Amino acid sequence: MSNLFLTLLVGLAFGYVFMKLKVPGGMMVGAILGVAALNISFGISYMPSYAKYAAQILAGAFIGCSIEKSDIERLRNLVKPSFVLLLGMLTLNITLGFLIYLVSPLDLLTSLMSCIPGGMSDIPIISADMGADAPKVALLQFTRMVAGIGLFPTLITIIGHRNGLKNNTDEQDKHVSPLRPAKSNNPTAIVFIQTITVAAAGGIIGKLLKIPAGILLFSMIGVICLKLLFNKAYMPFWAKRLAQALSGSYIGCSIGFKDVLEMRYLILPAILVVLGYFAACCILGKILSKHFGMSLKEAMLVATPAGASDMALISSDLGVQSTDLMVLQIIRMIVVVSLFPQIIYFIVTFIA
Repeated sequence: MSNLFLTLLVGLAFGYVFMKLKVPGGMMVGAILGVAALNISFGISYMPSYAKYAAQILAGAFIGCSIEKSDIERLRNLVKPSFVLLLGMLTLNITLGFLIYLVSPLDLLTSLMSCIPGGMSDIPIISADMGADAPKVALLQFTRMVAGIGLFPTLITIIGHRNGLKNNTDEQDKHVSPLRPAKSNNPTAIVFIQTITVAAAGGIIGKLLKIPAGILLFSMIGVICLKLLFNKAYMPFWAKRLAQALSGSYIGCSIGFKDVLEMRYLILPAILVVLGYFAACCILGKILSKHFGMSLKEAMLVATPAGASDMALISSDLGVQSTDLMVLQIIRMIVVVSLFPQIIYFIVTFIA
């Protein structure tokens, strides 16, 4: 028990430091590095399996709380661009995964999970639950997220200027809304307990059904139903941080010195992930811009594989304030986290 508390304490402490340093996904990244260092140095890191279940339940609840009725209403107008976006990202996910599988020592499941376009906080812990190499998935997911937040917006701005687009009001969408916090109109302790209870019940159902990523998927569905039917769903932001720390600590416990030495084999896969998703950003951006009336800059931001909240903040800095962008990013996040692991599991099972 003392090892459990020490592991969690190290994970939280390192996560907090990295978060304060404004490292993308800092809470999870810091927890992974801190607990991995503890494990490599002293071999005393320990996190029980129910920690990853708790992390998935919290993550599913937080995603569910971010959904609003207006998103569902707006979805009717975004069915076609959503289909194009998700089909393009799924095609790239599978193509990149097989390419990494062929050029690296990673197994097929790990390769495919590493290329999922979203969910730095969710995909690594889902990968661990499915039997993939979670530390390597986490590293490649971190590479994708850093590129999506730190590199792609700059490149999109350059491309936008070269296409004669300027940061002015002509580029802004009519449907403008501020970034929403993931909470209900009644953020009370009772509502929080109700939300956690529904999420936990959904997670248990998902676990019993033995569906890949079922814990996160059913906890998310349960909270979405609670939110839309009763407008009573609330998750404080610290709960998301706790989920990230639990996920990071669990993954960190599985990292040994041998895993550190094997990280050198991830340089080429990381390069492929960044190049592949930037190419998809350009191609999908042009398709969305041409067929659905978006500016090229807005369309490329829609196709950028980063967090929905991150893209909402970044897009406003680039002169694009669009509700459609936000809703499409939320759709991508939900479908990628809930459906892509199911497809990948089917592919790997079929090939095996």
